[in-house]
Amino acid sequence: MTIKEIYRNKWVRFGFWTVLYLLWVIWIGNYWWLFGLIAIFDIFITKKVKWAFWKKKYKEGEKHNVWLDWLDAIIFAVIVVTFINIFFFQAFKIPSSSMESSLLTGDYLFVSKLAYGPKLPQTPISTPFVHNVFPFSKKESYSKILQFDYKRIAGLGSVKRDDYVVFSFPHGDTVLTKAPTDDYYSHVRMNGREYTVKTFGPVVVRPVDKKDHYVKRCVAIAGDTLQVIDGVVNVNGTPQKSYPGIQNTYCVVTNGTQINTIHLKEMGLNVSELWYNSTIPGYPAMALTQDNLAKVQSYSNIVSVTPNIDKTPPDYPDSQLMLFPYTETGWTKDNYGPLWIPAKGDSIVLNEANLALYHRVIDVYEDNDIDIKDGLIFINGVQTTTYTFKQNYYFMMGDNRHNSLDSRYWGFVPEDHIVGKPALIWFSSDQNYSFPKNIRWKRLLKFV
Repeated sequence: MTIKEIYRNKWVRFGFWTVLYLLWVIWIGNYWWLFGLIAIFDIFITKKVKWAFWKKKYKEGEKHNVWLDWLDAIIFAVIVVTFINIFFFQAFKIPSSSMESSLLTGDYLFVSKLAYGPKLPQTPISTPFVHNVFPFSKKESYSKILQFDYKRIAGLGSVKRDDYVVFSFPHGDTVLTKAPTDDYYSHVRMNGREYTVKTFGPVVVRPVDKKDHYVKRCVAIAGDTLQVIDGVVNVNGTPQKSYPGIQNTYCVVTNGTQINTIHLKEMGLNVSELWYNSTIPGYPAMALTQDNLAKVQSYSNIVSVTPNIDKTPPDYPDSQLMLFPYTETGWTKDNYGPLWIPAKGDSIVLNEANLALYHRVIDVYEDNDIDIKDGLIFINGVQTTTYTFKQNYYFMMGDNRHNSLDSRYWGFVPEDHIVGKPALIWFSSDQNYSFPKNIRWKRLLKFV
């Protein structure tokens, strides 16, 4: 007897799917779902309810209805793919150059939900395969009528230092409909709320699981102390390992001639973002990895290569309004910190000096009311001098260090914002070229 013949037995099929279902219920840890066993028993044994009500049962020799068959196939695909997206893998596209040259703009990734444990849907009423807005209408593709608390089920591990991580944009809870990719809070700090909403609004408030997704490198985990010194990330006093994809910008001075475009493309540089200034003469901000730096320095028309390091006072007058925590710290994007990353269960002494660092964590991410009256701090109406954190936090930075809006600009990433870990580049295209030259063949099916 073959396996196929054995599986035709209704009790064998019932037993097989019952075991799988029980394992799934144990995994998610919600035993109310055990009532689903009644449906499984009816599907395979009693068959009293027509669960697939749209599916037609044909008599022998009867002509099939093509539209009903397609409907059945589509419904099956939606259910299966939605289940895979929630618990195993989800597709993601790199939208910007903040991770070049590690991950490129136009890379299409499969993100592993198992790496850190899948999050159960918090906003379950949502259009399948659409994250937060419909592609053409730009209308929200979900409803907030039903909302659940955050819960993450068991995965293969936890976020580690230097992991690539996909997460929900922390400031993405408030979105400007006329400038959806901009940071609402940055606009408000620079221009005031009334002008911002009038010019770029109205605003849309999104739940955590419907915020836009970002991908960065996690440079510090909960409990770490981070400091950036002259562009070098230090964690707990130790410099970060020099990964091949990490790059900073340099002022490259030439003898008056430009570097051959072929050489620039061979190094993988984004030529569309390079600017040659004839008054230098040279490139004021060429993003280079350590390997590419050595190559550029070897070219015969190069006079000097100097790293661009943003020191105090910062290069831009608005830096203190742009850099977290948006106070007069004297920090810059290249000289930042020291900053302690909150850890679940750890307590800190709160004062007016450090409140700016942890105000949003306490107020927004951990859902407390926080006030300051006569120099005293009140949390949920109770005067206090300490606070104990409810979840872990992370500090994310792009590998393209001088072209990345990251935790230096919007602070900590809460644990409940973590989506998963990039696993595979299944497709990659370069928007600077037309088909078929735009396809990056060497990056197809590349493990991250």
